Amino acid sequence: MSNSFHWSRFGSHWQLGDFMKPQSMTGFARSDGHWQRYRWSWELRSVNGKGLDYRIRLPSGCDQLEAVCRKKLAAALSRGNVQATLSLTLAESRLELVVNDAALKAVVDLKARLGDLVDDSRLSLEALLSLRGVADFREVEESDAVLDERDQMILSDLDVALERLCSMRGEEGEKIAVLLGRQVDRMAELTAMIAADPSREPSAIAARLREQVEKLVDAGPSLDAERLYAEAVLLATKADIQEEVDRLQAHVEAARKLLSEGGPCGRRLDFLAQEFNRETNTVCSKSNAVAVTAAGLELKTVIDQFREQIQNLE
Repeated sequence: MSNSFHWSRFGSHWQLGDFMKPQSMTGFARSDGHWQRYRWSWELRSVNGKGLDYRIRLPSGCDQLEAVCRKKLAAALSRGNVQATLSLTLAESRLELVVNDAALKAVVDLKARLGDLVDDSRLSLEALLSLRGVADFREVEESDAVLDERDQMILSDLDVALERLCSMRGEEGEKIAVLLGRQVDRMAELTAMIAADPSREPSAIAARLREQVEKLVDAGPSLDAERLYAEAVLLATKADIQEEVDRLQAHVEAARKLLSEGGPCGRRLDFLAQEFNRETNTVCSKSNAVAVTAAGLELKTVIDQFREQIQNLE
């Protein structure tokens, strides 16, 4: 994985600089190799997943590579459904004739035992080779040293494929991180709009309370005005959204920090998105101003978009 970017502040927005990229969970990579008469190819495919799940497909005779492959995948990736496929072919065949000594002896013994009952001409080589089980051609078996060297080169090409996969996931992750940064900026702007709305000024709150109490007193002269004022103040206190605004601002800073740190951050950002949504729901339910409600509803839309993009991050 390469060093890639960090978030630096310009005005009220955040832009990409250099640091370790957040990675997407989607990607594809291929690596080909050859040595002596062997040819091979690795293909790696990665899609979204809740955890790290990998499936390794190896050709016959390569089962000994699976344990090392698993370790390499686990070391390079932390999330995603990954499929690793190895194809292995022989560029040329090396055949040897293998004689079954026991079968050959049985044929010779039978010929001797039958004697004059059958044609006493000598058995020809052609006739022996045509007898099933006496002789057969098969691929020359490689030495353990040759196979070990081949396997090491195959595993080396797996490293190449993994590097390419991580690079592709990183490039996609960088694009997602830029988009997420813009969405966080928008959430910060909407939170600031809610915090600064005139309806939250003490004078506006006092005027609204006075108007509500006067209406109630006019409607029922027997009502105790002082008691009404006390109840109204209590309701206004419960409707105050300062705590929610403070938490939203804290979540904005936490999201920016996670994006600036890079690396696997998808799960933590997903948790933050849930917290964003919870606080925004509370703001909308407490709101007594059209502008605050409108900003809260737009904030919910941005949060949904934010969460949707997060599902692609490692």
